[in-house]
Amino acid sequence: MPRSALAESIPFRSLPSLKDAEFARAKQWVLYRGDSLALMESFEPHTFDVVFADPPYFLSNGGFTCQGGKRVKVDKGGWDASQGVEEDHAFTKSWLKACQRVLKPTGTLWVSGTQHVIFSVGFAMQQLGMKLLNTVTWFKPNASPNLACRYFTHSTEILLWASPTTGKGPLKHTFNYQAMKQENGGKQMRDAWALPPTGDAELSDDGHGRLWSELTPRNGEKTHGRHPTQKPVRLLERIIEASAPEDALVLDPFCGSGTTGVAALRKGCRFVGLDMNPEYLALTKRRLADPG
Repeated sequence: MPRSALAESIPFRSLPSLKDAEFARAKQWVLYRGDSLALMESFEPHTFDVVFADPPYFLSNGGFTCQGGKRVKVDKGGWDASQGVEEDHAFTKSWLKACQRVLKPTGTLWVSGTQHVIFSVGFAMQQLGMKLLNTVTWFKPNASPNLACRYFTHSTEILLWASPTTGKGPLKHTFNYQAMKQENGGKQMRDAWALPPTGDAELSDDGHGRLWSELTPRNGEKTHGRHPTQKPVRLLERIIEASAPEDALVLDPFCGSGTTGVAALRKGCRFVGLDMNPEYLALTKRRLADPG
């Protein structure tokens, strides 16, 4: 079936809680407002082909960062506040388990994060029996400067790619190997990606097979507004190109401004987005109406 032949419905249980949580819907996408864990409980097992999650980093603790050359507080909202190491890890493990349940055996999970959360994510994946496929470094050449001057400037995020499959046996996940090889000039693609120019300066592959170079979102991607942790569309497009089958159904349990959905629609996939914030959902709705 070609990717353009998209189903008109998203499979889910007919539960009043999920129906009441529906924020907006179109032929190829649907948005739900509410707690991600509760909403994911309403989906049938083995529903999604790809899950991309950019979870809370637990950084809204009164610290400071630099934005536009100005010193500003790190306060993204209560959703990003830490509840302590043990409770933060328990939360991480719970939403990962929910993603594991709704992923198809052939599906995969991508999680983005900084050092503040990504090691908890990796450990929780191991606890749940997931198979870690790759660890990728996303380098941000235009990252915010280091105001404290007591450590190296934070300019990277980690992407963990995992299969939900537990136990022994062959892996069943989708990996579009030939497409990635073709895109890489006929050479086997490593976990180091030098993406096409995005209109700003670009860094190339470091030669060691571990670095993806991509910029933070361009001004053109902020037309409808911006989420505090918005990712560049090109980064999400590459993730979908690599791991989504034809007619894929993509889930983002913390969809924020909807970049995952924009990338999914551009690549001919269907999309389900979950978020608690109505302002971000409204922003996502506007972006999905005109994904470009």
